[in-house]
Amino acid sequence: MAGETSDKAVIPDSVRVAMQLASIFMPRATEHGQRLYAGEESARFAHYTSAEAALNIIGSKRIWMRNATCMSDYREVHHGFSIVRKFFSDASKRQEFTQAVDQCALGAASEAIDLFFDRFCTAGPSGMPLNTYIASITEHDNGEDMHGRLSMWRAFGSSAVRVAIILRIPWYTGGAQAANVIFSPVAYLSEANVHADINSVITNVQANRQFLSSLDRPRIVEIVLGMLVAGVACLKHQGFHEEREWRAVYIANRVPEPLMKSSIESFGGVPQTVYKFPLDGTVSEALSGLDLSRIFDRLIIGPSPYPWVIYEAFVAALVQAGVTDAKDRVWPSDIPIRA
Repeated sequence: MAGETSDKAVIPDSVRVAMQLASIFMPRATEHGQRLYAGEESARFAHYTSAEAALNIIGSKRIWMRNATCMSDYREVHHGFSIVRKFFSDASKRQEFTQAVDQCALGAASEAIDLFFDRFCTAGPSGMPLNTYIASITEHDNGEDMHGRLSMWRAFGSSAVRVAIILRIPWYTGGAQAANVIFSPVAYLSEANVHADINSVITNVQANRQFLSSLDRPRIVEIVLGMLVAGVACLKHQGFHEEREWRAVYIANRVPEPLMKSSIESFGGVPQTVYKFPLDGTVSEALSGLDLSRIFDRLIIGPSPYPWVIYEAFVAALVQAGVTDAKDRVWPSDIPIRA
C-alpha cells in the first residue's frame, strides 16, 4: 500500500520507502488510496465470487490470481497496453521519461521499458501482457453490508450460488511487498488522461531526484517496471467506472517468490495456471497483518433459494479458519432477483 497513515501506525523503513516510491511513480493510485482510507488504518473491500471458490479461499487461506489473458474483461487489459505502448512508441516522449530517470539511475528506465515489452508482452498485434496474474476486489460501502451490490450479483449470471467476502485491508502491510504483489485501484481513464499521468511522473522524478539517487539502481528498475505493469493491468475503459475495482497484480517470471505457489486449475473447461496469494500468518511473519482471521469482516450470501443451508456451511468453514463470532458475520442478501 502507498500513502499516508494514521499516527498510531509505526511504519517500517522498507515500507515507508515503498510508499514514497509509489507516490512518485503511481501518483493517481496513491491519491485515490489516501481519499479512500482518509487517515484510517484499514478500508473494506469485497471479493464477489462463487460459493465454491469462496469456500476454497476460506479453507485454504489463499486467494487465487488468474492470468490477465484469461479474465472475462481481457480486452480492457489490451486497452491499457495499447495506451501505454503508444506513449513509449513516441521517441520524444520516451526520451523525456528516460532522461528524467537517468538523472537518478543511469539506464534504469530503458532497462525497465525493454523488460516490459520484451518479456511480459507478446510481440504480435494482440499486445496482451503475459505472465501477469490478477485478483480483483471492489470498494465496499457501509450501505452494502446487508445486501451487497446488485450489479455485482448480476455480473455472475444465474448459473452459480454467489457470495461476497468482505475484507478489511490495512493501509500498509509488509505482506504485499514480501510477495512482490502490487495492490492498486483500477483507473478508468482516456488516452489523454494516461499520457498526462505519465508526464506527471516525469515531474515527480525530477522533483525527487535526491531521494531516488540514494536508492540502488535495481530498485529503480523494479518501480518503473511496476509502474508499467500497473498501468496496463489496472487501467480500464471509462465505462466501467461504477465497478470501483482494485487489483492485486503479480508478475510470475520476474523474480521467483517462494510465498506465491502455483497450480493448474480448470475454469469453464480451460486448464490454466493460477497463483495463490496466502492470507495466512503462519506462512510468514510478513503476512500476519493479512491473515484471513484478522482481516475478515463479513460474508454476504447472494440471492439464492437455499440461503440458510449456505449460511450454516460458511459459518462452519469460518470457524475452522479461526474467525471469531462467525455466526454473526454471515448475512443472506434478500434482494428479490432470480438466483
